[in-house]
Amino acid sequence: MTPTGLYVPLITPFDEEGAVAFDVLTALAHEVLAAGADGLVALGTTAEPHALADAERRQVVDAIAAACRERRAGLLVGAHTIDALRALAERPEVTAALCLVPPFLRPGEEAVHAHFARLAEASPVPLVVYHVPYRTGQQLSAEALRRLVGLPGVVGIKHAVGGIDADTLALLADPPPECAVLGGEDAYLSALLALGAGGGIVASAHIATADYAALVAAWRAGDVTRARPLGHRLAALSAALFAEPNPSVIKAVLHAEGRIPTPAVRPPLLPATQAATARAVACAEELTGVLA
Repeated sequence: MTPTGLYVPLITPFDEEGAVAFDVLTALAHEVLAAGADGLVALGTTAEPHALADAERRQVVDAIAAACRERRAGLLVGAHTIDALRALAERPEVTAALCLVPPFLRPGEEAVHAHFARLAEASPVPLVVYHVPYRTGQQLSAEALRRLVGLPGVVGIKHAVGGIDADTLALLADPPPECAVLGGEDAYLSALLALGAGGGIVASAHIATADYAALVAAWRAGDVTRARPLGHRLAALSAALFAEPNPSVIKAVLHAEGRIPTPAVRPPLLPATQAATARAVACAEELTGVLA
């Protein structure tokens, strides 16, 4: 199955004691799916997986997988090692694993290709390549990305390059067949959809989920009159939600909306500032009023 449409990488909500609020996570999963998301991402960067214990990570995937199974929605799971991929064999709900380009080492395009060839060969589920060079330090050309998605078992790319560069244009001008290019840079989602992306992995879509789903649908239908102004308004919301390190502001807005018990994040992150929270809440409220 090729993952397309709107995928929401879920946050991990924490209760007043700092424990994972699994009942709230389940409710949040159902909320965004009911509002029009095509699927969810478990253990993406937005979920703070670095700060979760092994048992918590398993339970997070359990909760999200159950919601996806019930609603017959797509499920991506963050998994970056062969051992983590093999563990997904026991999870029939998984559409694909979201696998990060090796960070920090900057091994080069050939080594990245060899790395994903090894992962794909060992994995019981298809792979989506997570390309985010300003975090990993590894640039990949359009040609290198095409080679990656040509590997057996690779079905998509989460494309998050910090904007729209020449390689983005080249990739989407001649998109790889049988592969989804998913926008991973929230503020640029509308532009990527206009260029031909098959959807997005959009943390901002915790808020105004139905409107992000409508944006994807509008570009798919070629409804520029609907898509262009909606895209501009949602880009402003995304900018406000990412004004401080993700997912701090998103959690603050969800808490302000009464949807999660606390806005807490775990170290090394800090909670969103009052100023950033107020701006994002105001932006969300303004968007709701415009679209009502």
